[in-house]
Amino acid sequence: MADACPTLRPTVLLVDDEVLSLDTLNRTLDEEFDCRTATSAAEAERCLEQDDIRAVISDQRMPEMSGVEFLARVRERWPEVVRMILSGYTDADDLIDGINRAGIYQFISKPWHPDQLLLTVRNACRLHQLQRENAFLALEMKVMTPTLEQRMEHRRAQLKRNFRLDNIIRGPQSPLNRVCEQVAQVALYDVPVLLTGESGTGKELFARGLHYNSPRADKPFVAENCAALADDILESELFGHERGAFTGAINARIGLFEQADGGTIFLDEIGEVSTAFQVKLLRVLQEGEVRPVGSNRRRRVDVRVVAATNRELAQDIRVGRFREDLFYRLAGVCLHLPPLRERRVDIPLIARALLSELVHTLDKPCRGFSDDLLECLKAYDWPGNVREMRNEIQRMLIMAPTDQLGTELLDPRVRRGLALDKSDVLGATRDSPISGNARPGTGGLKEQVEALEEQLLREALTRHGWNKSRAADALGLSRMGLRNKLERYGLPANLPGNP
Repeated sequence: MADACPTLRPTVLLVDDEVLSLDTLNRTLDEEFDCRTATSAAEAERCLEQDDIRAVISDQRMPEMSGVEFLARVRERWPEVVRMILSGYTDADDLIDGINRAGIYQFISKPWHPDQLLLTVRNACRLHQLQRENAFLALEMKVMTPTLEQRMEHRRAQLKRNFRLDNIIRGPQSPLNRVCEQVAQVALYDVPVLLTGESGTGKELFARGLHYNSPRADKPFVAENCAALADDILESELFGHERGAFTGAINARIGLFEQADGGTIFLDEIGEVSTAFQVKLLRVLQEGEVRPVGSNRRRRVDVRVVAATNRELAQDIRVGRFREDLFYRLAGVCLHLPPLRERRVDIPLIARALLSELVHTLDKPCRGFSDDLLECLKAYDWPGNVREMRNEIQRMLIMAPTDQLGTELLDPRVRRGLALDKSDVLGATRDSPISGNARPGTGGLKEQVEALEEQLLREALTRHGWNKSRAADALGLSRMGLRNKLERYGLPANLPGNP
């Protein structure tokens, strides 16, 4: 994930005197944004005074004043808010007038498409974030001859905002919620922490979260991947060296432990270091002192150590590959980060956030994912976790011939993984007593997913007595979404045999 995380649910204000139109806008945007609604300009201004609004969408035709007039007032009082107008007509004079007087970011024509509206609002919120960052940088440049300490203080404040735990993308029922609660608790206490979990689960992100939510947040955070370096180089990196200590040591170097003095050092892939180096690291942790390579003088350091590994250290201890005494020095508290396959509820949110970031980075527009592709992303096990997902979405975005990503873009490796992931489910479903002609397990990936979806729809409807509201809730769909799927698969809207 991009680790300069935006707020999880940006706040958007919707203004329209027609309640039904407001409700439709709200339902379209509510999953991704924290929506505020107002039926008048006066009510909307009260919302702007009370809440941190990033973007506002106003209908053009309102009784007390037009949308352009309202947004012109917003521009005067809240110039940082991104303004969008919603209209059923596109008169050129009105459009030019709106852009000039109200500084309108986007003119949205009725009828609007949900995916296009979502993309527009995402981009508007991203623009708001960039404006804030630019304002911050402009303010920093205006300061007369700022000192290094002042610049570092600005940077630390920004990092604290970026690494707030509520910025970590997850759903309301995510297993990650418990981990975030534990991190918030542990961060307050100056104890070493060992983070375990598969590659790509965000261990460095949580290490930074521990640091920037701790009393050491104003001090340095430094990180080192211990698996990437040989013992002698790693010793020099962590503990430093004197000039002439070895061939090529032209200048003395301060090690990362000293650089992190008062703050936190993150030792990633700690399970990969040799047993010989483990002895040296253990001595530093026990004594709180480092001795640079080539020096006879020890230097006192005060650091909090956060280590991470994707290995089973208990097994490594049993076979003598990892020292038990070092383990207990590192594992004051152990926190395990679950892989994506254990928190599938988060996958759509993470996928959308990654796509939004990549659309901006690659400068290639995209309306979003097809429903089928999102289901495939949720079904796949993602052995490489978020890092693998980001690479897959980036590849699909680059290769996409249209402005929507569909299942046909999936890498064959992911398709093969999906077939394996679904085999048990498909085998069980194939023999389930559900009426209909759907036969999962035959055909290509798309046909199998569609067949499984059709059977799940039938099963939910049967279980809830063909009550579409309860079936939709059980499946996590809106009534409109359920109705569209019934039409897609030719399923009856009412219990067969009933009018």
